[in-house]
Amino acid sequence: VQLQASGGGLVQAGGSLRLSCAASGRAFSSSSMAWFRQAPGKEREFVAVIKRSGGSTYYADSVKGRFTNSRDNAKNTVYLQLNSLKPEDTAVYYCAARAGWAIAFSDEYVYTHWGQGTQVTVSS
Repeated sequence: VQLQASGGGLVQAGGSLRLSCAASGRAFSSSSMAWFRQAPGKEREFVAVIKRSGGSTYYADSVKGRFTNSRDNAKNTVYLQLNSLKPEDTAVYYCAARAGWAIAFSDEYVYTHWGQGTQVTVSS
């Protein structure tokens, strides 16, 4: 699976963005898809994950209620809708994939494929 993230940009606090992660390869529909982010000077952190069926999603507490993770298996694409953005959401956002499901879904080391990242900058 090869991943290509897009949709980042500069937005004011309170604004919205929608990130996309397009995947190549037939394994997409059997993969869990996650989003991580890394702010300058900080470690990469878990944001959200969606199971292969799209029926279950999990979020970091910091984004719960503001971000929505979804997927379209027909288009081999996963989306992350970012609403009510805050300056502390500023980071490079990465999509990641792994076959099946991992209990440790918030651990970046369980993911085998990564996109190149897309920058999200939220101004105050």
